[in-house]
Amino acid sequence: MRALVRVLAIGFTAVILSLAAAAFIGANNARSIASSSSSLVTDQLVITHLLDEVEREQSALNASLYRLAGSPNAIDRSQVLSDLDESDRQIDELVAKAGPGPDHPIWENLRSATLAFSRQARELLNGGKNSGEANGYLFLRHEAVTEDVAALVDLFYARAQDTQRDVNHKIERLQAESTVLVGTALIIALICALVTVRIAARVFSQMQWQTGELSRVSFRMLEIQEEVARRFSHELHDELGGSLTAIKSDLAALAADPTDKARIDDCTKLVEDSISNVRELSQLLRPTILDDFGLDASLRWLIGRFRERTRIDVEYNSNFEGRLPDQTETHLFRIVQEALTNMARHSQATRASISLQSENGMLRLSLKDNGRGFSGDRHNGTGGMGISGMRARAASAGGGLEIESSPGGGVSIEVWAPLAGVQKEPA
Repeated sequence: MRALVRVLAIGFTAVILSLAAAAFIGANNARSIASSSSSLVTDQLVITHLLDEVEREQSALNASLYRLAGSPNAIDRSQVLSDLDESDRQIDELVAKAGPGPDHPIWENLRSATLAFSRQARELLNGGKNSGEANGYLFLRHEAVTEDVAALVDLFYARAQDTQRDVNHKIERLQAESTVLVGTALIIALICALVTVRIAARVFSQMQWQTGELSRVSFRMLEIQEEVARRFSHELHDELGGSLTAIKSDLAALAADPTDKARIDDCTKLVEDSISNVRELSQLLRPTILDDFGLDASLRWLIGRFRERTRIDVEYNSNFEGRLPDQTETHLFRIVQEALTNMARHSQATRASISLQSENGMLRLSLKDNGRGFSGDRHNGTGGMGISGMRARAASAGGGLEIESSPGGGVSIEVWAPLAGVQKEPA
C-alpha cells in the first residue's frame, strides 16, 4: 500500500512539475512574443513616421527640381531658396531623430545627397543659367537622393521582416516546447497510471492471498481447538478417569484390609500416573517453563523432549537470554513447536539445527532440516496448513517469516521479530 501511495505521489508531482514548467515556459515565451510584437509595432510606427517625413522631403525636392528645370523667367528665386533651406533643416532633424545605429550611414548618405542637391540647385540659381549640363548635374543629385530614400525603405522593410520572422520563430518554439512538455506530462501520467494499476493489482492479489491465509489460519485454529478438546476428553475419560476408578477400587479394598501393601503401592502408582497426565495436559495448554524461565529455556526443554521422542538429532544454539513480552515469547515458541511437529510428521529428516540470535535490534530464529522438503509455493502456504499459522504468529509478533524448500533439499525457516520490551534475566 505504501508503494502505491509513493508511486501516486511521485507521478502526480512529476505531472504537476511538467505542467508548471510548460506554464512557465509558455508565459515566458508569451512575454517575449508580446515584447517582440510591441517592438515591431513601435518600429513600424517610427518607420512610418520617418518615411512620411522622408517622402515629404522628397516631394519638396521634386518641386524644387521641377521649378529649376522650367523656364528661368518663371522661377521665384526667393521661394526656391527658402524651400532649399527648409529641406536642409528638415533633413538634419530627420538624421538627428534616427540617431546612432546600424542604419546611421544610410541616413548620412541621404543627408549628403540632399545637401549636394541643395548646393547644386543654389549654384544653378546663383549662376542664373539654365543650361542642359547644369540641369543634368541637378538630375543626378536628385537621383542620388531618390536612391538613398529607396535604400532606407528597403532597410526598414527588411528590419520589419526580420522582426516578424523572430516573432514567428518564437511562436513556433513556444508551440514545440509546449507540445513536448504536455506530451511528457501525458507520458508520465500514463506510465504512473500503468504502474499504479500493476501495484494495485498486486496489492489486491496480496489482500486476496491474506484473506485466504486468514481463512486457513481460522480453520487451523478451529482444528487445533477440536484436537485439544478431543485429547483432553480422551485423557480425562480414559487415563485420569480410569486411574481414579482404579484408585476408588483399591481404597474400597483397603477399607477391608488396611495392611494390604500391594493395594497401597498400586494406589501410589495410580496417583503418580494421574499427576503425570495432569502435568502433560497442562504443558499442552501452555508450558509453565515459558512463564517461569523465558523463551530460550523453553526451547531447550522443547527440543530435548523432541529428541527423546523422535530420535532426530537437533542442534540448538542461542545468544539470547533475555525476556520478551508474553505474546512474543508465546508466538515464537509455538512457531518452533509447529515446525518440529511438521518435521516429525512429514520431513523424514535425520538432522536439524535451530538458532536463536539477537542482532541489530531484531531477534532471529532459524530452523533447518535435511528432510525431503516440499514443492509447494512457499509464499502462499501450500506447503502445509501449519505454515499459515506460523506466518500469522510471526506477523502478530511484529516480524515476519520466510520459508525456503525444494524437493529433496530440506526446509529452511527464517523468523524475525523486534526486540522491543526486552528485559534482562536477573543475575
